[in-house]
Amino acid sequence: MLPTTTNGGKRSASQRSGLPLYLRRIIRPKQMDFEYTFWLMQQLCISPKTAYRHTSYHKQTKNQWARDDPAFVVICCLLLAVAAAAYCATFSDGLWHSVLTVLSAVVVDFLLIGMAIATAGWFLANKFLRKRTLHSHAIEQHVEWMYAFDVHCNSYFPLFLLLYVLQLLLAPLLLWRSLVAALLSNALYAAALGYYHYLSFLGYSALPFLEHTEVFLWPIALILVVLPFAVLTGFSPTRFTLNIYFG
Repeated sequence: MLPTTTNGGKRSASQRSGLPLYLRRIIRPKQMDFEYTFWLMQQLCISPKTAYRHTSYHKQTKNQWARDDPAFVVICCLLLAVAAAAYCATFSDGLWHSVLTVLSAVVVDFLLIGMAIATAGWFLANKFLRKRTLHSHAIEQHVEWMYAFDVHCNSYFPLFLLLYVLQLLLAPLLLWRSLVAALLSNALYAAALGYYHYLSFLGYSALPFLEHTEVFLWPIALILVVLPFAVLTGFSPTRFTLNIYFG
């Protein structure tokens, strides 16, 4: 039992020091693995199960589920800033408003809302979805908050490609006041949000000590229920979102 106790202590210490190390690496680009990050982003779009298969490898080598490399977050923030700037160049009419829009996209939409979603997923998983240990000597495992935030970041990247990049390219069509435009806009948002929740499900189901992770798929059912009503009423999420940011 002594080796088990010692390892558990080392793991706790590593997890406690993980966030400061994570933050220190943000200002040291040479310590970030950008090549792996771009590979991971590609896999999240074409083979998400392969991407999460590497989560177990990370656990075996780093002794934690969460990434200790902030490269993914840094790249996402940069891409979001560039995309938001492109929207501002297209729809905004003022420099100060453009700066606020870019900051809002990165800090509020991606980081702060992402932290809130990660906290909710972290609480739900630890409170209700952990398997009960059958043996008293088994090591009790918990979902790390940083891993929950990793799940959000992973899920957000394909959503970014659909709702930031593709939507901007299709904006002349999506902004038409027609049933076809509303249909395409709703389909785009349904696909982006549905894939976000599907990747979240994969992220939590990759943890072997969790069960009933299909609860993370439930929002997809709600999206499918709301979708026909949104189309029939002519509601366009593209117009709605752009009105929020650009009036």
